[in-house]
Amino acid sequence: MKLRSLGIAASAAGLAWGHFEAGWPRLEQLRCPLPGLPEELDGLRIAHLSDFHLGVPSRGAEAVERAVDWVEERRPDLTLISGDLLSRRSGEGLLRLLLARLPGCYAVLGNHDLALSRDPFSEAVELWDLEPATLLRDESRLIELRGRSVQIVGVDPRSYRRGLARPARLADPDADLRILLCHFPDVVNRLPEGAFQLVLSGHLHAGQICVPWPGGRLPLAHIRWTYVRGLYPIPGGALHVSAGLGTTFVPFRFMARPEATELVLESG
Repeated sequence: MKLRSLGIAASAAGLAWGHFEAGWPRLEQLRCPLPGLPEELDGLRIAHLSDFHLGVPSRGAEAVERAVDWVEERRPDLTLISGDLLSRRSGEGLLRLLLARLPGCYAVLGNHDLALSRDPFSEAVELWDLEPATLLRDESRLIELRGRSVQIVGVDPRSYRRGLARPARLADPDADLRILLCHFPDVVNRLPEGAFQLVLSGHLHAGQICVPWPGGRLPLAHIRWTYVRGLYPIPGGALHVSAGLGTTFVPFRFMARPEATELVLESG
C-alpha cells in the first residue's frame, strides 16, 4: 500500500508539473551567425514563434499570450510564425487579436491547422488571411529592411505533405537575405545548398514529453528526428527549430518548456 501511495503521489506531482510547465515559456534572445550577411543587416532582430495550438484547453494559451506581450514590448524588425496556429476554430478570435499586436508579422500554416494529424482534438480551420499579418501559402514577399532586400518564402503544409512543395523555385537570388518559413524542419533535406540563408520551423514541441537520459533528455514522441529544437548550421546558413508554445494530445509539457525566441542576425 505504501508503494502504491508513493506511486500515486509521484504521478500527481508529475501531472502538476507538466501542467505548470505548459504555461511557463522561455523567452530568450539568440545570436544567429549567417555567412555573407550584408553589414547593414547585422543585428537585425527576428522574433520566431511557433505552434500556438489555440482553441483547446491548455496552459499553452497563457504561454502564447506571454510570448506576444514580450515580442510586442521588444519591437523586433520582423515576427515570423512557423505554423500550427489553431487546433480548433474556437481559438480563431484570440489568434487574430494576438497577431494584430505583432510587428512585421508573416506566418505559415501547420498540419494541425488543417487537421492533418492523429490528434483526436484537432479540427480543420480554413484560414485564408490573417490581416494585418501576412499568411504565406507557397508564395513569397520581398520587403526592404535597412536599405536591403529581404525575401520571405512560406510553405503550405498540404503541398509539403504531398511532396509537391518546391520553395527553392521561389527563392530570389538577388535578394540580400532569403528566409524560408516551413512548419516541418526536415525541409532542409530537400533544399539545394544556399537556397535560403535562414530556415525557421517548429512542429516538434522539443518533444513535449521528455524523460531524463544520459547526456540530456529523450523526446518520447520524436526519437528519430534529427532537428528537434534550437539552432543548427546548414550549408550556406542556419536552421532554427522552435519548441513552440502550445500543446497537442495532452495539455502537458515535461522537460520541454514552451518558448519564443528573438534571433539576432550576425555576419558569420
